[in-house]
Amino acid sequence: MAAELKNLTKRSVDYSKWYNELVVKADLAEQADVRGCMVIKPYGYAIWEKLQQTLDGMFKETGVQNVYFPMLIPKSFLSKEAEHVEGFAKECAVVTHYRLKTNETGDGVVVDPAAKLEEELIIRPTSETTIWNTYRKWIQSWRDLPLLCNQWCNVMRWEMRTRLFLRTSEFLWQEGHTAHATREEAEERAQQMLKVYADFVEKYMAVPVVQGVKSETERFAGALDTYTIEAMMQDGKALQSGTSHFLGQNFGKAFNVQFVDKENKMQYAWATSWGVSTRLMGALIMVHSDDNGLVLPPHLAPIQVVMVPIYRKDEELEALNEKFEALARRLRQLGIRVKYDNSENKRPGFKFADYELKGVPVRLVMGPKDMENGTVEVMRRDTLEKETRQFEGIDEYVNTLLEEIQTNIFEKAKKYRDEHIFECDNYEDFKTRVKDGGFFLCPWDGTTETEARIKEETQATIRCVPLGVDQSNPGVDMVSGKPAKYKVLIARSY
Repeated sequence: MAAELKNLTKRSVDYSKWYNELVVKADLAEQADVRGCMVIKPYGYAIWEKLQQTLDGMFKETGVQNVYFPMLIPKSFLSKEAEHVEGFAKECAVVTHYRLKTNETGDGVVVDPAAKLEEELIIRPTSETTIWNTYRKWIQSWRDLPLLCNQWCNVMRWEMRTRLFLRTSEFLWQEGHTAHATREEAEERAQQMLKVYADFVEKYMAVPVVQGVKSETERFAGALDTYTIEAMMQDGKALQSGTSHFLGQNFGKAFNVQFVDKENKMQYAWATSWGVSTRLMGALIMVHSDDNGLVLPPHLAPIQVVMVPIYRKDEELEALNEKFEALARRLRQLGIRVKYDNSENKRPGFKFADYELKGVPVRLVMGPKDMENGTVEVMRRDTLEKETRQFEGIDEYVNTLLEEIQTNIFEKAKKYRDEHIFECDNYEDFKTRVKDGGFFLCPWDGTTETEARIKEETQATIRCVPLGVDQSNPGVDMVSGKPAKYKVLIARSY
């Protein structure tokens, strides 16, 4: 059974199949009975909880407060912001009736035609419309601003092609919605939240990202600017891992959210929205994991250290219990999440394979001979290296080791990412190489025609105009031959 646990398709053979198998075998999630939806299992949800709790604290440090808004949005709300509704129209699920009744044969149910809603309701694909309709009641004066709200919730977007965590019809996320008195404040907030996302993804998920601004074609529906963090997966494809939008006064005007400014004049509020979702779980899996299973960064691992005793006699187990339980108490005092698995229904080999598959960062193993010698076997999941250490002082050693693992997997991912960023100004060369993955830094003339041609001919998209890249002399567009406006990052993506 232990061998079956790890019987994963190799990444080099079929990366997509490897990912799908790993999500299921590592007990993270499974397909739901509703098409395109997923069931997040306890272990998967435990990782999401760590991610959620950490991000939530980071939001609150910037003054954000949590709220909750209804899942159902009147259809008329969406029609008030034309670009917004156009962007989401094809993905909306619509509620038309509020009651079922037993059918004529009595063996099933049908929609009750008498229970048709006067106005159809949309299951939220995002909440800008319902939130800004409410903000109109909350905002009267400049003294009511800024208004900094966030909600953790689910949304529904009727996706045609789905994959667990990466793209599902229903998914979990957070959506921040802020209102400001000035354009400058709103733009500053949008950029601030992008930096929060980048800090979180790099410091906690150990995933390096490129920060940038989306092209007009790729920006959020109804936004004036969309800021993004782009991460590279092990197959060289990009994954948009978080976005922050400067919405201007579009929603303020659409929902008539006005306030009296300091000069006693009426102004429309300026808006931002920003969000990350369970898609981050997909990034966490695809950036770090290997052919043996998950590799979890210690900062987000639900179990950071697992301890497994090896014994034959009850008295040996009793002695091992005393040693390991005392160690578990010391580790917990250091803030380490630890599990002591002395269960008798699984053999040690099965436990080793299971915890390796689930990506537990550190494994400690001790048997009778180790007790005699005062030693313990330590295995680190990121490198699969084993070593024998003195049991005395092992708590402090493990505490240091967890940070070393966190740093190591970030540096490994960053090295891979950096080695797969290429400067390119030859379109034929680009078309050949982009099939093998990677981020390509290319000159772009800024036109939608060129952008559309690249997408049609290569299935690659302009991911962003990267921040921190010198744009003073971007060169000549490799497709049109016209002077370039920007150097942009182009890649195939999920």
